[in-house]
Amino acid sequence: LSIPGPLYSVHVLRVGYSRPSPDGSVLADGSVTLVLGGPLTLLVDTGGPWLCPHLPGLLAAHGVSPGDVTHLVVTHGHSDHVGNLNLFPGATALVGFDLSRGEGLYLPHGLPHGVPLELHPGHLLVTPTPGHTRAHVSLLVTGTQLGTVAVAGDAFEHGEDEEEWRKLSEEPAVQRRSRARLAATAEVIVPGHGEPFRVLREWGQ
Repeated sequence: LSIPGPLYSVHVLRVGYSRPSPDGSVLADGSVTLVLGGPLTLLVDTGGPWLCPHLPGLLAAHGVSPGDVTHLVVTHGHSDHVGNLNLFPGATALVGFDLSRGEGLYLPHGLPHGVPLELHPGHLLVTPTPGHTRAHVSLLVTGTQLGTVAVAGDAFEHGEDEEEWRKLSEEPAVQRRSRARLAATAEVIVPGHGEPFRVLREWGQ
């Protein structure tokens, strides 16, 4: 009897951060996450352009080259998440609600209407999580060793963000619903600007 192990594993190549200064400026970059092990190799968010010299080395530490990445899932269009698309010209790219492949072939899908996008049925699902921006998405990776992992972009800034996420949100009421759906679905959340964290639920929920 053999029991198959998890197909995909999730690796945070770079933990995002956000450090405000007294003058109102913020030093920030988004988390960059690699999903591999199955037939697809995904990068979720690419960091800011200042990460460009370091990103190939972060991938290489996991035996991956930029050309091995089959899919990019960029949670939203802010510069600290979308800054290195040009390193992956061969990948199918989802940026918010824009899905393209090859030399600019844009593909139809239902994300703007609330319909998730299955990248690998039963394993990899992109779900719309609007609020921080209107066209914001998260990736759900099911069946990992930790259960379902939500790579959530800035739907969650970090694990203790309850006092701050609304200030950064285009639509706070909508984002609150997106956050609740992710927390009800995932065992682990990879936020946009902090360490991954486990979701704790009350008994009976």
